Amino acid sequence: MEETLNKPWRFFKIGLLVLSLAAIRFFEEDLFYDPLIVFFKSDYLLGIIPPMDMAKLMVNLTLRFGLNTLISLAIIYLSFKDRDILKFSTVLYGILYLLATAVFIFLVLNIGNEHYLALFYVRRFLIHPLFLLILLPAFYYSKLKNP
Repeated sequence: MEETLNKPWRFFKIGLLVLSLAAIRFFEEDLFYDPLIVFFKSDYLLGIIPPMDMAKLMVNLTLRFGLNTLISLAIIYLSFKDRDILKFSTVLYGILYLLATAVFIFLVLNIGNEHYLALFYVRRFLIHPLFLLILLPAFYYSKLKNP
């Protein structure tokens, strides 16, 4: 009975968290230093990558990834109420951050027109909660298969 009463409240909290993710995206240009936002909005395949402060960019990418990760982990926890899933997700997010950051730095330092698309997608994984869209259905499917 108590679970039934908590369900609407849980959905409300998840909704607020999703709105938080949307707010981060909506206010990205005001909140974070990222000269690549404007670059990738233009016809970037024909352009030259803009000059950037690499340290400032990495701090802002890390901050944005961290905020998205904390919100995503809260959504995952509220969705499944399972600490093992939360721990597993935290490890996966850590591995994703390390791998994607290493690839991102490599691509920025060795940038050529042929790497722009790769840079675009690696950056996208770092600044958007795409991993959440992969993990939620995967955990849901796993719960259906193994109740």
